[in-house]
Amino acid sequence: MLSETITDEFKPHKVDVCCPSCGEEETVVFYSLDNVPTNSCILHATKAEAEACKLGQIRLCHCEKCGFIFNSEFKQTLTEYSGRYEETQGFSPTFSRFHTNLANRIIEQHDIRDRDVMEIGCGKGEFLILLSQLGQNKGIGIDPSAIPERIVGIEGAERVELIPEYFDPKHCENEPDFLCCKMTLEHITNTAEFIRQIRDGLTEENGTLVFFQIPESLRILRQCAFEDIYYEHCSYFTPGSLGRLFRSSGFRVSEIATEYDDQYLTIEAVPGASSETLEIENDLDEIASLVESFPERVHQAKKRWAGIVEDARSNGEKTLLWGSGSKAVSFLTSLGIGDQVDYVTDINPNRHNHYMPLTGQRIVAPSELPDLKPDLVIIMNRIYEDEIRKDLNALGLDPKIVCL
Repeated sequence: MLSETITDEFKPHKVDVCCPSCGEEETVVFYSLDNVPTNSCILHATKAEAEACKLGQIRLCHCEKCGFIFNSEFKQTLTEYSGRYEETQGFSPTFSRFHTNLANRIIEQHDIRDRDVMEIGCGKGEFLILLSQLGQNKGIGIDPSAIPERIVGIEGAERVELIPEYFDPKHCENEPDFLCCKMTLEHITNTAEFIRQIRDGLTEENGTLVFFQIPESLRILRQCAFEDIYYEHCSYFTPGSLGRLFRSSGFRVSEIATEYDDQYLTIEAVPGASSETLEIENDLDEIASLVESFPERVHQAKKRWAGIVEDARSNGEKTLLWGSGSKAVSFLTSLGIGDQVDYVTDINPNRHNHYMPLTGQRIVAPSELPDLKPDLVIIMNRIYEDEIRKDLNALGLDPKIVCL
């Protein structure tokens, strides 16, 4: 059981740790976790391998000058982005609709048709293929975890090239007309260096439209969404800190928005002189206030969720987590309840019969659930609640459901 109080160690205090986004020499540490898995999406073939996974530390620091939040204890050498990294959300109808609508919107708003497009951190290439299918675009995807053979035979894939490498400015020798980077910047520790590296590959004359999508961190702070804090996510942006980074790196920002139930933060920009700030960027005071109160608030949130799982175990009920990705890893390990959760399931068949890092649960297919008969299902992301309820009903199951 989590302790009743927090110690002084977890109360916000200033440290001599430099901000990777603006260079400010002093930041405020406000959240700490030890012995967390450093690779939430790696497929572990055996329980023993999963339980022996690499571990690291999280020390979240807040820069009062620019609003950026980062893990000062992050070590790139402890993370792995390879063919074993299974991050795709494309098996969810809810996510697929969002993805398709996003691709259509970008194509329509900016006339991205018959163009050269590039995605940095393309994962398995789903978004590039959408851009190819819907706009007849030619795409290049850069990602060390890309698996080129997985897209062979898919409509539109003949115009897409996946390169399993880390991004380098050389990839922009032929400047694309549209460059996107989705759910990648949060994995980058040297954020200013990374954005400037991209900027160095682009010219104002070409006018490449740049689109980034990342987790939105004001929501994490407001809702104490501890499940969205995990090792691979070493960088946490709000609208203001993201806009300030892009402007200081030589981009003219045209739009910053939140979407997907305010879980995602997006920015659109082109190479050029700094533009005026947008209203959505005025968040420095709110960030500072949320950071100050975060340790106590998140402690109470963790106690509540640990209590839900512990009560189920005390009542002889079997608990299932729906979703086996990073949120589930953080939920299990930051609460210390790995031995009290019976099952984990996922609709991604590539994850089935692999094992959860550190806690060791086998990832079961939804088709196994009628035999397992879970009493409590904890959904790792409430945006999928309707979809999951339908899946459970189709399986003839009617468990108690709670959502993060």
